[in-house]
Amino acid sequence: MQPDNVFHGLRVSALISVGRHPGSGRARRAETDARAVELGLKLAPTALEVIHAGDAQQPALRAYAGMGLQRIRVLEQSVAADALPVLTRYLRTDMPDIVLTGVKAENGESSGLLPYLLAEALGCPVVTGIADILHIGNGIAEVLQALPRGQRRALRVPLPFVASVDMAAATPRQSAYGPGSRAEMTALANSGAVLDEVRSGWSESPARKRPKRLKVVKAKTAADRFKAATAKSQAAGGQVQRWRRRYSTCCWRRVCCVKTPRSTCRYRQR
Repeated sequence: MQPDNVFHGLRVSALISVGRHPGSGRARRAETDARAVELGLKLAPTALEVIHAGDAQQPALRAYAGMGLQRIRVLEQSVAADALPVLTRYLRTDMPDIVLTGVKAENGESSGLLPYLLAEALGCPVVTGIADILHIGNGIAEVLQALPRGQRRALRVPLPFVASVDMAAATPRQSAYGPGSRAEMTALANSGAVLDEVRSGWSESPARKRPKRLKVVKAKTAADRFKAATAKSQAAGGQVQRWRRRYSTCCWRRVCCVKTPRSTCRYRQR
């Protein structure tokens, strides 16, 4: 029995890239690209085509294949080449109904402009930051767009179209090592690779933590400067708890406890 959200005859393509772990810097599957593959498997489990422009020997591609893919189509080109021309030429030959991408890449320029430029080159609409595709019928897709603060917007988009998948989409399934290692990497030679001239002029280096700007202290003497440097910041909120007096208000020596009877306290009798 097929789920209700599987649409027969629908052709979906998902564009993937090599991600980068924010802590270790190792290559991995990109978070939003993996969500695009997950959405594509939900819509068309048997008619999903996953496309990557780059190196077919990249080990990070196996993480996508481990999600249950039989093959990944790789348009071979160098890292310095621009991915937009080769993707445009390939998709023009056999345009699918829906092209899914991530919001932005985790390597390189990471500007998030690829869905816009690809839709302009293909002459189709573009929808950004989608969370789900609810229904497709009569050439119209009902798309749920993610908005800030958990809000959602329902849109109707004609087929074909390009959509970028937001982090609010369904969490991608765990990658399995066995199916990922057995998946086929179909490499297609790219004779017309275009060099990314803007990226060729970059110089990449590890980011450094910016120093915290110190507050300017206007003090004349060394004692004032030391006091300003060691002073504790006062709390802006909270509750102030006051210590309750344990002696009587009539006790001028502040030595009697309030539990002491008045008859036995010689200071209270005054």
